[in-house]
Amino acid sequence: MTSLPAINTLSHLPDSELTTVLDILFEPSSPLHTLSLPVLRSTTFPSYDTLIVAINAQLIALALSESPDDVAKLSEILCSHPRLGEKKVESEQSRAEQAQLQKGGEEEKEQLAKLNREYEEQFSGLRYVVFVNGRSRSVIMENMKARIDRGDIKAERQEAIQAMCDIAADRVSKLQK
Repeated sequence: MTSLPAINTLSHLPDSELTTVLDILFEPSSPLHTLSLPVLRSTTFPSYDTLIVAINAQLIALALSESPDDVAKLSEILCSHPRLGEKKVESEQSRAEQAQLQKGGEEEKEQLAKLNREYEEQFSGLRYVVFVNGRSRSVIMENMKARIDRGDIKAERQEAIQAMCDIAADRVSKLQK
């Protein structure tokens, strides 16, 4: 699917097409499918932006939950995004979004890989998710360092959720042109 179906048709689409929509917007994630398919089947959204707000609310609810299962589910959803700077990126959207992160010297690539490892050690079960939006590798690495130094896993979950939703909104704008 290189375009998105009309928003008012979503509740009538088969699950396979709904999961494709979710995968395009948020990256493939079985837990996200399980969480969000019932809402997509039962609600007619006026816009994709409204759909993204609804999914954001679902993810925030998981982040605020005291249930270890909910936190694990959220972590799995957040980890569906590829690591920044990885050579093998499955999703066409992520490859395009991260293209400028592949530029630069080998030393910077190694530094980004090291920061990914530090981040994942600091925040067990999470992956660094950020809306790249054309920012350079050095700017992204400074953001990653600041978030590692902050050391606040709850804030990280919130930032990752917001980044996922910002990425989804950007993808909608590009796919609806």
